Amino acid sequence: MASNIPPTTETVLTPHLTIEAANQILADNFAPWVQALDLRVLKCAPHEAELLMPFSKSLVRVGGTICGQALMSAADTAMVIAIAATRGGFVPMATVNQTVAFLRPITGRDVLIHARVTKSGKMLAFGDIQLRAQGEEHIAVHATTTYAFAP
Repeated sequence: MASNIPPTTETVLTPHLTIEAANQILADNFAPWVQALDLRVLKCAPHEAELLMPFSKSLVRVGGTICGQALMSAADTAMVIAIAATRGGFVPMATVNQTVAFLRPITGRDVLIHARVTKSGKMLAFGDIQLRAQGEEHIAVHATTTYAFAP
């Protein structure tokens, strides 16, 4: 899928981030409780990343659905990887804003997370994330995010 996002200077000058390097970013830069989500990078390209969050009973809330906190954390983490893919590697950043809409529950299934950088500048990056139950066409969770880069 072709990107309609014009490349930034950082994008042009930085090499492609490999799936192995992206998974290493997960191991090196996230808190243990985020690592416990067992996220795995499936795809990594400039301006986007796709991750898998395997189903775990430890993520299930009352009613049998995967809890929103896990889904929000997965969305946030996937966007960090998409930004790293855009910039050619990890850079320190902070989540400034995350808006989440829970559209349908995910029950007993792995979760596919697709993160897309909609704009990346010198100080801020913006993104769009869609989460689906694996094998499902319909979006279960939609999030938009903003990140600030460390000076």
